[in-house]
Amino acid sequence: MSLILPIRKDFPILNQTIAGKPLVYLDNAATTQKPQCVIDAMTHYYQFDNANVHRGIHTLSERATKAYEAARSKVQKFINAAHGHEIVFVRGTTEAINLVAQSYGRSQFKAGDEIILSQMEHHSNIVPWQMLCEQTGATLRIIPMNQQGELIFDEFTHLLNEKTRLVAITHISNALGTINPLEKFIETAHQHNVPVLIDGAQAVGHLPIDVQALNCDFYVFSGHKMYAPTGIGILYGKEQWLEKMPPYQGGGEMISKVSFEKTTYNVLPYKFEAGTPHIEGVIGLGAAIDYLQTLGLASIYAYEHELLNYATEKLSSIPGLRIIGQATHKSAIVSFVLDNIHAHDVGTILDHSGIAIRSGHHCAMPVMTYFNLPATARASFAFYNTKEEIDVLIQGIDEVKEVLGTC
Repeated sequence: MSLILPIRKDFPILNQTIAGKPLVYLDNAATTQKPQCVIDAMTHYYQFDNANVHRGIHTLSERATKAYEAARSKVQKFINAAHGHEIVFVRGTTEAINLVAQSYGRSQFKAGDEIILSQMEHHSNIVPWQMLCEQTGATLRIIPMNQQGELIFDEFTHLLNEKTRLVAITHISNALGTINPLEKFIETAHQHNVPVLIDGAQAVGHLPIDVQALNCDFYVFSGHKMYAPTGIGILYGKEQWLEKMPPYQGGGEMISKVSFEKTTYNVLPYKFEAGTPHIEGVIGLGAAIDYLQTLGLASIYAYEHELLNYATEKLSSIPGLRIIGQATHKSAIVSFVLDNIHAHDVGTILDHSGIAIRSGHHCAMPVMTYFNLPATARASFAFYNTKEEIDVLIQGIDEVKEVLGTC
């Protein structure tokens, strides 16, 4: 595990002070920091290769296109997709889910059909399906969870029926850290011939992903949560589904022939990539994948799990602190509340000590409703964090309690 720690020097943003104190960045579930190699890859593109992709025969365009498509191949191998054309570049997880909802959903669903979500979903995996239901007359069914923050599988099996058209669930809860047992959810859904979409935003970059082994139909994630730039994400879809889906947007690149009478659409994946793409973001994503693979996802997961266990033990020893979400299988995310102290106050005071955490509902209001909470404080860890930083967090929480007069 010690091999992970020296890489802090690869992240220039970590070498600064906030309010006169060293930055302790524990908001990785919101966004991860970027290693120098990712920053350099994007800078190199603008300094030497800046040109539009696919549309030029000059040298700059050819170089940009080569780097852009090389990144697609890296994504394919990174998640073990069967084909490169099953990888669609989008702006992020949110756009990927909206694409599936509006392309696959609107073309396949009708009044009376049902979509199964879970009680722990991020708003990005709730609102697009609600919008689709309003458009088509379909309805949502919700998998409940228990007090530990685990989905109740038996309830899921009872929700599946001849009306079910899609299951969309998160791989890892951003609000609780729960790692869902996807294999049995997917296998059971497929026994009813129901496709499954997985929101992998909190999983990719923290544990190995193999979409063929999972056998999911769609897997979506964002680059900025895996040490890549903002504004770039991935929709993985099985070829059989992507071929059936109509384009999500119209414009350049997603066409093969245009006339005023009729337009013929491009082949996969380009029929879903209208307009000039986020080229430097794609290149940065490719660089982030290279970086992660040098460290090894298994080693990253093991080290982050060590941080999780350490933080859980330390936080559990603080009087008046309650951890929200204590699933047996968790990622390196710990949400907590302090007696008689609002989570926003916790985050504000910790910031004065240079500690960055997240406070709020985490775009998971149904989770807060279930636990009867307005908000939680959330510390989320990455492989560049240390146990010493967790100790600083614990000291900061003690200061919060002292400042606000709690015992």
